Amino acid sequence: MILRPFGIFARSVRARLLAIALLPVLVLLPLFIGVIVLRWSDRLDELLIVKVNSDLTIADQYLGRLLENAAERLDALGTSTEFATAIARDPSAQGFLAERREALGFDFLFLARPGGISRFDAILPADDWPVIAAALEGRAMSAVDLFDAGTLEALSPDLAARAAIPLVPTAAARPTNRVQEDRGMMVHAAAPVTLAGGGRAALVGGVLLNRNLGFIDTINDLVYRERSLPEGSRGTATLFLGDVRVSTNVRLFENVRALGTRVSAAVSDRVLGANETWLDRAFVVNDWYVSAYEPILDSHGEAVGMLYVGFLEAPFSAARANSLLAVALSLLAVLAITVPVFLRWAGRIFLPLERMTQTMARVEAGDLRARIDARGPDEIGQVAGHLDTLLDQVQERDAKLRDWAAELERKVEDRTRDLREANDRLEQATRQLVLSEKLAAVGEITASVAHEINNPVAVIQGNLDVARDSLDANAAAAVKTEFDLIDAQVHRISAMVSKLLQFARPDDYAASAPALDTSEAIREALELARHQAETHALDISTDLVARARVAMDRGELTQVVINLVVNAAHAMPQGGALRIATRDVQADAQAGAGDGAEVEIEIADDGPGMPPEVLARIFDPFFTTKRSLGTGLGLSISQTLVTHAGGTILAQSTPGAGSRFTIRLPAAEPAGGPV
Repeated sequence: MILRPFGIFARSVRARLLAIALLPVLVLLPLFIGVIVLRWSDRLDELLIVKVNSDLTIADQYLGRLLENAAERLDALGTSTEFATAIARDPSAQGFLAERREALGFDFLFLARPGGISRFDAILPADDWPVIAAALEGRAMSAVDLFDAGTLEALSPDLAARAAIPLVPTAAARPTNRVQEDRGMMVHAAAPVTLAGGGRAALVGGVLLNRNLGFIDTINDLVYRERSLPEGSRGTATLFLGDVRVSTNVRLFENVRALGTRVSAAVSDRVLGANETWLDRAFVVNDWYVSAYEPILDSHGEAVGMLYVGFLEAPFSAARANSLLAVALSLLAVLAITVPVFLRWAGRIFLPLERMTQTMARVEAGDLRARIDARGPDEIGQVAGHLDTLLDQVQERDAKLRDWAAELERKVEDRTRDLREANDRLEQATRQLVLSEKLAAVGEITASVAHEINNPVAVIQGNLDVARDSLDANAAAAVKTEFDLIDAQVHRISAMVSKLLQFARPDDYAASAPALDTSEAIREALELARHQAETHALDISTDLVARARVAMDRGELTQVVINLVVNAAHAMPQGGALRIATRDVQADAQAGAGDGAEVEIEIADDGPGMPPEVLARIFDPFFTTKRSLGTGLGLSISQTLVTHAGGTILAQSTPGAGSRFTIRLPAAEPAGGPV
């Protein structure tokens, strides 16, 4: 009781001192470094967002400049002397504009007049397009507009073919039934011009952005110049028509651009649905990118597409992981150097206390010879010496207790053995007494039952004889079969009463029986048990090939077979197969049956079988598994009858595979003898 509190106190002091020594190194230093690394990681994410936002600004400025440049080129053309000369020569100036369209880089170029007198005015009416309406009012204007497939076809069949882009199934995109994007995203520009008569018109031109790879590659080159990203990363730019990539340098495969792929539903909802800019990481086609998306508004002020720039996130993530790994390895190196030093200093203080703790643990485990052996002039050494003295006393007392315990255990074992033997004898005597009392009770009950049954049986037999004598010959012949059956059943009742008395007092009924043909007895038993077999749908097959006769009463053998057939019927209430076979066999000399011939009767069913604990008790008197349907005497009586005839009855059963009863009776006459 003194050592345990001291050990707890020693461990507590050691733990506290070690915690004080190692807390700054193992806890505070990693925590401080972890906070710094976490803050650095967040700051890196912020810097990546700032960079991609600045990249988007450059791309947006380039797109804006492209729109302004388109309007400026049209305005310069409209104020040129060449245009004035051409318009004076041809009011529609179609030939001149056709020559200048390709030089100016436009996909279509025409002169729109108030009132819409040309075919182009019908294709792009000024009332539907703010760009043209503004130019007719005297203001140059440019915007990104969407032209449907019919408008593109009317302007130029080539434009419709260039604009059509098959859609590519894309993970995370919004579900759609469309298979192709056939609209065109155009840089739509118009500039006012003054006609020779002082009238006003508008020069209208457009550049198709679908599949315009030069436009998107220029943006990419401006935004992501050489060495603007770390090694392994790459920048990408994309122009979206709605949520479909119509111009991009994002690769679907090695040399295949991801035209026709679509943006994720989350990005589409925020940028196109809410007209907000996306600045975050996003999954682009087949990898994660630090991404920026902004909506593109048409001349009506509606979001019709998106401008995207972004760069691969993987190199930055790898650099971040490498940095974290370097910090972790550095921290581990520092800990690997400093912790052993601290522990060595602490070990000099705690070594004697640890030896005490180890010694006490060995003593608690049963090693009473363990000692500290750490005596010294200091306080810890004195405590160690005192503990060794106490352990010596404990070992001495333990030896005495073990001797006393061994002596007590020997005495208890002797008493227990005597009690076990007495108990076994008592159980055996009790079983014999119970069995004797049961058999005595059966004898008394059987005698009374026999008297009560024999009287009405005699009355039935007498009246049957009177009825037979009272009928004339013809009437008696007509019911002869019924009278004979009644005679047989009355005889069977009398025989059963006699067998009950024989079971209770077998020695009083021992008598020799005439030689019996087992096949005839079995057929008679099956005829008597036919009602039970038909009721339970038994499929009975026989193989009666035995020729030797047996010295057993016909009624006794019939009763045994009927009992086994009825038991099989009860075991298979839903029906089943029952096989009865007889054969001549040679007695087993090793079993003590001598060398004579025997008749073997085998009765087997394919019912549910019996578990081992039931199989071991089926021949015990009054043991039954049928509760109110049986008395538990059937198999016991059968065993008694077979045994009195000098034979044996054995039972075999496998749960789920049926049961088989084998009866062996000594032959009264050899096979082939007289019948």
